[in-house]
Amino acid sequence: MKALVLWADSHSPNLGVRSLAAGTAALVAQVWPGCEIVFHNFGRPIRQLPVGRFRSLARERVTGRHGMQRWLGNFDVVIDTRSGDSFTDIYGLRRLSMMCAVAECATEAGTPVVLGPQTIGPFDSRRGRRLAGFSLRRAALVMARDSESARYAVKLGRPVDTLTTDVVFAIPVPSVAHTRDVVLNASGLLWQENSHVDSERYRHTIRRLLRTLLESGREVSLLAHVLDSPSSDNDLYAVRSLAESAGSSVEVIEPTSLERSRAVVASASVVIGSRMHACLNALSVGVPAIPLAYSRKFAPLLEDLGWAATVDMRTAEDPVGEVLAYLDAPGLASGVSDVTERAAVSLQRARLGLRALV
Repeated sequence: MKALVLWADSHSPNLGVRSLAAGTAALVAQVWPGCEIVFHNFGRPIRQLPVGRFRSLARERVTGRHGMQRWLGNFDVVIDTRSGDSFTDIYGLRRLSMMCAVAECATEAGTPVVLGPQTIGPFDSRRGRRLAGFSLRRAALVMARDSESARYAVKLGRPVDTLTTDVVFAIPVPSVAHTRDVVLNASGLLWQENSHVDSERYRHTIRRLLRTLLESGREVSLLAHVLDSPSSDNDLYAVRSLAESAGSSVEVIEPTSLERSRAVVASASVVIGSRMHACLNALSVGVPAIPLAYSRKFAPLLEDLGWAATVDMRTAEDPVGEVLAYLDAPGLASGVSDVTERAAVSLQRARLGLRALV
């Protein structure tokens, strides 16, 4: 048994992408023990699959110079993660088109393509909706990680086969002592000008939140969940800027691996995070999390799991006050076990779907 996992890998500076890779690998191993897994993602090219430019992919599809179709046909299944949240046109049609094209090449090579647990939509353009509908219809199995995505797929003309949850809940749980209090993750994406939230307001909110936590006697550790890279979308500048404003009273954590990051969140009493997988990693290891949401991918997934402690940075009038209210709410920690139980049941549906396919 041999599986190709698209758009996730264990080397990405984005630990959310690494979480998708590790979770998908764990899910595959549970369904097909001993399965050989190959990962492919932007930035880590495989000669047979030239995805640097759409023109390169199209040329290879016509000429077959590098043997792409033969290579794709050697796999028993392709699991297309779409990086978890890239089955949408909000990141541009070029990214969506490339991902849809690679999935179509795999289908034409005779390998069943599974759209792994992911967010579906939104699509704001007519072309984006056409591409999405075509890709959904061509998939052998479609899985959504939240009910809103499942409803969106119906609008696109192809209902999902399986409603499940994020694969992060399939990753083994580390055994770590609780040695930290609050772990706070600041997002480099939101720290700079972006299409999701007002960056100036975001910076002010995170600084005020850190100051308020410290003044109330909480111990705070700052966690980068997207590591340093040539891309401006990393958390290091945001985390270091926060640390400078707080002086020596906070710990700065720049993990070198997903395992280290999961051990850090497992050591906390609570995680407050702007990166969704910083929060999902926390919940998956039994630690309460308060996500600072900036897009549609947060709330539906968490609500399906019965977790309501989410602050929407796009609409909250007083996000710091909302975070503090959740922190002070009785039973915050006790609700995590219900989340992990629901996730386990939900992922069983994904396993059953995969077993029925191959």
